[in-house]
Amino acid sequence: MRKSILFALALVSASFVSTPSLAEEKSAWSLSRNLSFVSDYYSRGISQSWHKPAVQAGLDIAHESGFYAGLWGSSVSPQTYVDSTTEIDIYAGYNGSFASVEKLAWSAGLIGYLYPGGNWNKCTSCTRSDGSAVSSQRFDTYEVNAALSYDWISAKASMTLTDWFGANRSTGFDSNTKGSTYLELNANYPLPFYDLVLVAHVGMLDVAGKVTPGAYGTFNAGRGNPDNKDYKIGLSKNIAFANTNGVNLGVYYVGADDTGYWSSRGFGGSSFNGGTGSKDLTDNRWVITLSSTF
Repeated sequence: MRKSILFALALVSASFVSTPSLAEEKSAWSLSRNLSFVSDYYSRGISQSWHKPAVQAGLDIAHESGFYAGLWGSSVSPQTYVDSTTEIDIYAGYNGSFASVEKLAWSAGLIGYLYPGGNWNKCTSCTRSDGSAVSSQRFDTYEVNAALSYDWISAKASMTLTDWFGANRSTGFDSNTKGSTYLELNANYPLPFYDLVLVAHVGMLDVAGKVTPGAYGTFNAGRGNPDNKDYKIGLSKNIAFANTNGVNLGVYYVGADDTGYWSSRGFGGSSFNGGTGSKDLTDNRWVITLSSTF
């Protein structure tokens, strides 16, 4: 049943194509939908799909006052988010501009990352070194964020209001991880040829707690903490046809400078869903995206 959540979201999104938008019913509101296919779902330098393709869909509403809210979903790997194959993001906030400085804008909001059915206590590889099982702990995480942008460049800061994806003392860390931060700098620079856009991103993750050495025997002993610095660079191009917004094609080189936690020998790179499989979830690779907004 959980596997059908993202598919249902995509169907709901597609069903709006032939219906009037909120902007047509009330000029103060606008509604948009989006649908994407990615060769590998990287988020903050970490593959969320075990280096496999993912399908994504979302709905967004916005008010002329600056208020916005939305719902977005993606397939993810149960190898990382045990017993969950779907990520559902819910978010809301406000954005605006500064009248005194042209092209300078701001935004502030809240977001929740939800993983239906996912729980640390279903991790088959997480028996603690003292023989005890991991207690019930969901992966769901909530963040507050704020951003500034000027023309084609933007900076954003995010901080967790809850433990970072369930990381705390009961799941192998030396403390709770509320207050973990992620800082990022993004650029979308329109190139003067072929309607291409140069896309660049750098980010830095700082998890409030650290891995307790030997919490799971030799599984995570001396193999780093989840903190990392990630990067992304590439090109995107919108291919329009008929009276639609068309399809946006993106080709990006992504990866992260990892301490070893997310590597094939680290705790984060290990399969939590049975077997002894592992992957380097932050290795450098090319990612292709196809997306459409309507």
